[in-house]
Amino acid sequence: MKHLYLIFFSILFTGPLAMGQSSCSRFYPMQKGTSFEYTNFDKTGKESGSMNYTIEEASSSGDMTTATMHMTYKDDKGKDVLNSNYTLTCNGNTVHIDYESLLSNDMMEQFHDMDMDITGTDIELPNDLSVGETLADANVQMKMNMSGVNMNMNIETVNRKVEKKETVTTPAGTFDCFVISSDTKSKMMMANNTFPSRQWLAEGVGMVKQETYNKKGKLIGSMLLTQFSQN
Repeated sequence: MKHLYLIFFSILFTGPLAMGQSSCSRFYPMQKGTSFEYTNFDKTGKESGSMNYTIEEASSSGDMTTATMHMTYKDDKGKDVLNSNYTLTCNGNTVHIDYESLLSNDMMEQFHDMDMDITGTDIELPNDLSVGETLADANVQMKMNMSGVNMNMNIETVNRKVEKKETVTTPAGTFDCFVISSDTKSKMMMANNTFPSRQWLAEGVGMVKQETYNKKGKLIGSMLLTQFSQN
């Protein structure tokens, strides 16, 4: 189950923000060949893994742009833990991420013998952000049945708000960012957890920093953009 939570939290925290500019996207690059590397750190600042994103395909029609993103997560020993492909769509002034595309290929393979019902609300990120703005919630629900045993999972990203502007320096450079706070709530069987987080979002690059906290507000993990390249 640890991998199951890792899949959801990694993509929910990073996927919506690890984009770039296109003709319809101010913050999120959606050109084929654009790549990002994020380094993960635990609460002590020790490296705990990395995530690599590459835009493999991109196409436009009218004011609609669609991009296919490939993500690879490696553990602290450099071993591939999971891979995932998902689709992003930009139409006019908002980027949408299909809730079903938040599900990892690896996870779907792991549960291929289960009957699954997947529903949810897409993640939305507008081009025009302003301090104090409240952003729409997002969620994914999975109902699974294997040999008569039912198991449900619910992931909600709520209380999304643009807190402030701040300049951040990472190994990839120095960026002027919007800071977006949110709470990710997970419910699986009898386990309920809430993880507050903050993401630093830069125009033309996407997410450059992310921090995750426990209920008491103490840091439990972070991510930094360590490499960024665009064709």
